Amino acid sequence: MAELDGKVAIVTGAGRGLGREEAIDLAANGARVVINEIDRPEAKQAAEQTVDDIKAAGGEATLVLGDCASTDDAQRLFETTIKTYGDMNIMVNNAGFVRDKTIFSMDDEEFDSVVRVHLRGHFVNMRNATAYWRGKAKSGEQVYGRLISTSSEAAIYGSAGQPNYAAAKAGIVAMTMGAAQLMIKYGITCNVIMPRAATDMTMQGPTAAMFQAPDSGFHQFDPANVAPLVTYLSSPRSSHIAGEVFIAWGNQVSVLKRPEPLDPHVNPDGESRWTLDGLDRSLSTYFDENHVPVRDGYSLPIG
Repeated sequence: MAELDGKVAIVTGAGRGLGREEAIDLAANGARVVINEIDRPEAKQAAEQTVDDIKAAGGEATLVLGDCASTDDAQRLFETTIKTYGDMNIMVNNAGFVRDKTIFSMDDEEFDSVVRVHLRGHFVNMRNATAYWRGKAKSGEQVYGRLISTSSEAAIYGSAGQPNYAAAKAGIVAMTMGAAQLMIKYGITCNVIMPRAATDMTMQGPTAAMFQAPDSGFHQFDPANVAPLVTYLSSPRSSHIAGEVFIAWGNQVSVLKRPEPLDPHVNPDGESRWTLDGLDRSLSTYFDENHVPVRDGYSLPIG
């Protein structure tokens, strides 16, 4: 038997890029996959091709068009999945897009639209999936659930030209960590990936050259490189892994260390409120000795 025989997966934004490769890999490992994509001509055509490619390889897939961040469309996606396959076991939130500008140049719509698709798009689908799994568990039914969220290293380091995207990706991590704490008692795992890959979002603007495929040899930013991690986190083998964040690209997978504070700076004047002079003595000395740089224009590849 394949790893995911009998399991049902939803992958949002699965017409192209990461979502397409994740859906194909899940199907190749036995999952029946529901492809979600926005109902626009080019996106629809790409999603139909993904479904056709899965079927041609002997897998099962169906397409449900709709806006991943719409409550009504997300509900229809979920209901169609249950009606078609009788269950839902794997929720991969992947869909997203970018509208890059610096914070002083970005208008309300450019901020809201990106946060809506990434953060709200995760929320409405996470809500449907977790409520379904919790309901099954509380009724005494056997339940199998895997939730995989898609964030970005922009959530860690910020991104000077992406205040909307970086904020949404940070929110995804926080929301998924909360869901992981809630759902683990039901045997449901929730994890986050931060991929670096050549996608519609990265193959434009200043990052395009970085993600370009080489003339020959291994393409370290091929989205297909990330897909096996999603399949692994969807599989029974990963039942002991929850509330983790993974950076994935090329032939590398890194587990992100949880943030933790350094040793505290204690007021040298004893049990009294800090003064500006005291803070300056303590903190300036620390930063001078540790040579912490100001990251002017610093950025990392995003997923």
